[in-house]
Amino acid sequence: MDAGEHKACYDCRMSKPKQPGAKAKKKAFVIGRASFGKISAVEGIRLTPAMKKRAAQAEREGLSPEEYRRTIVRSYRKA
Repeated sequence: MDAGEHKACYDCRMSKPKQPGAKAKKKAFVIGRASFGKISAVEGIRLTPAMKKRAAQAEREGLSPEEYRRTIVRSYRKA
């Protein structure tokens, strides 16, 4: 073998080479209210009693995420 020749080594267990221009898939995950509260606490953000009450009410009523966002916006909207 000459110095300019290369012999590739490939194992079928290795991951497949990425295609140029291929977009990576983003993995999403959902954290619970307790975990989110702990993360927020590190940043100095605390839920007020009104916020906790609103969250509990939304959960009791089974609101969708969009409906819950609307109730939050409504509560902070200026009259």
